[in-house]
This record gives sequence, structure tokens and C-alpha cells, in this order.
Amino acid sequence: MYAIIETGGKQYKVSKGDVIKIEKVPADNGSDYEFDKVLLVNNEGEIVSGTPYIDSAKVIGEVLETAKDKKIIVFKFKRRKNYKRKKGHRQLYTKLQIKDIVV
Repeated sequence: MYAIIETGGKQYKVSKGDVIKIEKVPADNGSDYEFDKVLLVNNEGEIVSGTPYIDSAKVIGEVLETAKDKKIIVFKFKRRKNYKRKKGHRQLYTKLQIKDIVV
């Protein structure tokens, strides 16, 4: 059994027991977080899809941690113009473990 959920402008294929890393959500460590934007559920070959979401479906996950990702470097450069800009960015993320898919 798996489901396709939408969060943070991205779509994730999840099944029970998966650990996913998504954009930061307002939840405490150890608490449950509920996804109500479920696009598709596959239950042993029986596929249910929504238009765009399935109203009765939910995916429940447990928040493992909220932290910052690895640093990426953003470097802008224009040749022969003496223009260089260097910036660093660390994105906040939340790591979740999927506990249950409710149809």
C-alpha cells in the first residue's frame, strides 16, 4: 500500500514505515503530523485517485527531527565586468516517519 501526498509544493510517494525529508512544518519532535492533501492511494492493486485530492484519505507521520540541511553555495559571476557575488544557504527541513495511511 502506498500513497502520493503533496506538501511544500512537492509530491512524495510514501508507504508505511518510510522516512521522508520535507520542507519545515510547524510540529514538535515526537508529535504526529497529518497530511490531508492525498492525491492517490494504491491499496493492493485498487487505485483511488482524487480530483485533485481524496477527501476521505489521510497520511499520518511522526516527526523525528527538525534541522537545517547541508549548506549550498550560490555564486553569481559575469565575466570581464568585475561582478562576483557569493552567498550560502541552509534550508530548514523536517524528517518524518510514516505511521499509517487511512483511506
